[in-house]
Amino acid sequence: MMNISNADRAHVLVEALPHIQKYAGKIMVVKYGGNAMTDPELKEAVMSDVVLLTQVGVRVVLVHGGGPEISALLEKTGKDSTFVNGLRVTDDETVDIVQMVLAGKTNKDLVKLLQQKGALGLGLCGIDGKMIMAQQMDPELGYVGEITHVNTDVILDSLSKGYIPVIASVAGDEEGNSWNVNADTAAWKIAAALKAESLINLTNTSGILRDVDDPDSLIKTLRISQAEQLIAAGVISGGSIPKAEACIEAVRQGVRKVFIIDGRVPHSMLIETLTDEGMGTMFLEG
Repeated sequence: MMNISNADRAHVLVEALPHIQKYAGKIMVVKYGGNAMTDPELKEAVMSDVVLLTQVGVRVVLVHGGGPEISALLEKTGKDSTFVNGLRVTDDETVDIVQMVLAGKTNKDLVKLLQQKGALGLGLCGIDGKMIMAQQMDPELGYVGEITHVNTDVILDSLSKGYIPVIASVAGDEEGNSWNVNADTAAWKIAAALKAESLINLTNTSGILRDVDDPDSLIKTLRISQAEQLIAAGVISGGSIPKAEACIEAVRQGVRKVFIIDGRVPHSMLIETLTDEGMGTMFLEG
């Protein structure tokens, strides 16, 4: 950065201006996870990006999980982590730990980071204000929830008062149960309910690749019909399928632009949203 001339700095700001104007006053939901959540330097970069976007008028909502942190605490308590089709089997003791980790330490650490950078973070989880309601997905999985409803009142109220909502992916129900819900699903359902301008998924991949062994085969723009064809053809496979399906559903439910970007790259959110070139894969209608 020290080698960049003042003229180059000015050019970057001028290039960012139309993008800032496009997003000003609009809601952007960010699904935060992967390396960007566990690497301290990347975490600092993500929080800086969120604060900067907020300062230029974007209404950012941060949705997070915390699988590694949950696994670490379960290990300390002598409990094994068991997964079925990528979902953590969650008994009554495990769901308490999930709530403790996600709605507790993980959530509040993110709030503290935002506030250290001069923003007003507000830590929430899906239980607050009946924001995310769920029901049991499969008895075999225990307290793993399938989201049935999203109530945006608390989120919109927080945004209207200048807070950045930081939402942990724990849901509730009318009987007082807590549910471990998938953070990718929570993020797209929240984005759809908010009629967000965009949803950004920070992942450990550069986006959707035509050839998983060729990083230069990145697909920059995908219509949802094309994405469905790529899933059917096996081009999108493995762990990329649920992320792509979440993006497809978000677009189908009214989110205008949905991105999968590489959270391992510092400031990838700013590169995607405030530059002409961008990065990652953008999902669109059609």
